[in-house]
Order: sequence, then C-alpha cells, then structure tokens
Amino acid sequence: MADTPQSPAAAGRRFDEATQTETVGHEWDGIEELNTPLPRWWLWTFYACIVFAIGYTIAYPAWPGIHSATKGVLGWNSREELKTETDVAAAARAKAVAGLADLPIEQLPQHPELMRAAVAGGAAAFKVNCVQCHGAGAAGSKGYPNLNDDDWLWGGDLKTIETTLIHGIRQPGDDETRQSMMPNFGTDGLLDAGQISDVASYVLSLSGKEKPSGATQRGAKVFAENCAVCHGPQAKGTREMGAPNLSDAIWLDGGTKADLVAQITHPHHGVMPAWGTRLDPVTIKMLAAYVHSLGGGEEFKAADAAPAPEAEASAASVE
Repeated sequence: MADTPQSPAAAGRRFDEATQTETVGHEWDGIEELNTPLPRWWLWTFYACIVFAIGYTIAYPAWPGIHSATKGVLGWNSREELKTETDVAAAARAKAVAGLADLPIEQLPQHPELMRAAVAGGAAAFKVNCVQCHGAGAAGSKGYPNLNDDDWLWGGDLKTIETTLIHGIRQPGDDETRQSMMPNFGTDGLLDAGQISDVASYVLSLSGKEKPSGATQRGAKVFAENCAVCHGPQAKGTREMGAPNLSDAIWLDGGTKADLVAQITHPHHGVMPAWGTRLDPVTIKMLAAYVHSLGGGEEFKAADAAPAPEAEASAASVE
C-alpha cells in the first residue's frame, strides 16, 4: 500500500493562509516572515555581480598585502594613469608658458590660442590670489574695485593692468607703485564742514543723484578751487594722476552723501600688493589677461607702449 503524502502541518511546515507562502518560523508581535523566493532576474544579476567581482580582482589591483596590493594580470595602475595625464597636461602648459614668456603682453590679442590659455590660467590664479578682496566674480565690494566694469583709474589695457599687478597700489617699498593721495580736506583743516557738505552735494549732482540747489552751486565753486586740479574741470578724472571720474555714479567707497563727506574729510587710501615679488611673470600676464577679459578691458595703443609709471593701469572703479 502506497504512503499517503503528509500535510504541511504534519511535516512541521507552516504556510500563510492568504498567500499560501511558507513561513520561515520567525514571528514578531504576531507578524510572521514569509519565505518568498527571490525574483529570478534579481538572483541571476546577483550571481553575475559575484562573477564580475572575482574577475575584477584578478584583472586589477585589489587584494591588499603587507607591503602592497596584488597588481592584477592587466598591469593597470591608477598612479601611472594619473602620472600620464599629468605629464600630458604639464607638457601642454609648458608650451603655453613658454609662448607667454617670450611674447610681450600687448601682442597677446594677436595670438588667440595663447590668449585663451592665458585667460584660463589667469582665472585659476585669480581664485587663489585675488578673490579675497575682489570676490569670486571679481565684482568687488565697498573699498575693493569691481574689475568687471570699464572704469579705470590709470587705464585698462593689457600692458597697464600688468604693470599695476607687478607694482601694486601704494605698495610700501616699491618705487614704481601706483600713488594717488587725496588730501585730508577735513582733518587737516583745508575745508570746513559746510564746504565739505556743499562739494559732496555738487559731486552727487554730477551723476543726477542730487538736484541742483544752492549747496551744489557753492560746492561747484569749492570743487573748482580745490578738486579740479586732479579730477579735471568736468570731474571726469585724470588718469595720469590716478584721479577717478566723479561723474559716472561708480564709487569705490560708497556713493551716499555720508560716504562722500567721510571720503573728503579723511580719504580712505587702499593698498594692493605688488605681485611682482610674489608671482612669476607668466602668472602675472595670465592674471592681466583674465582681468582684461572680464568685460572692461581696453585696447592697447602703440603710443602707450612705454608709459610713465604714474600713467599706467590700476584696479578698476573709483574712489
């Protein structure tokens, strides 16, 4: 007589009534775990990953040893790959550096490939050396010039920007540094408070920030007697003296009435480092090219090939 099959209960196995799936015997607060088979596609994918992992550890460096890892049958090495890529990049950079070293900066626009390399290199150098004052986008802030505009104290062509970078602004110890010292009209008693207020009103009126009035008329007279010698009769500035244009509403130390009164009373004179003692000549050329490319760069004029130091470029913007 044939044996009768045992029921699941008789075999010691339990099945979920709703799904007829066998349980694994685990139970938490009346919740039982079902022994649901893995999907075939998932299982075969898992097996494939195991096979791939074994093959990878054979082909590539993988197993650590006491002094080094296994080298892998393919002989691949991440350090060697990095070295190769670095050598290629260094060779390309060396070519550009050599070209920039031999080329006068005013001739750089005639060599588009070198100009692109210089701008790219200058952008990297700017992030390391210049963003602390001029900001990541070179837009500057109060007391620090915006290098994106076309407002320059001493000029904005490649050669003059390079010269400013080399010698800096009011850099102690550099005989060729850019110098422009505005008198302390208030603290030195050159003008009284009323005259300072009037001339500030007049300067604001030049860019439409204050309406003409008796104060602006009085300020015009004070300006002509005390300020026009540097800023010019129309207050357009004088590059040879590093005197800013006061009629364009672009301000370095603020453009409110209080800001102007403070600047006239006791001017703020910022200092820019002389990078010629800190950076190599090619890096300075790159920085000059980058700043020139930001949007406010001017064309180089052959007549200005050897300008006097006080007539060369500075950082952008005005007082």
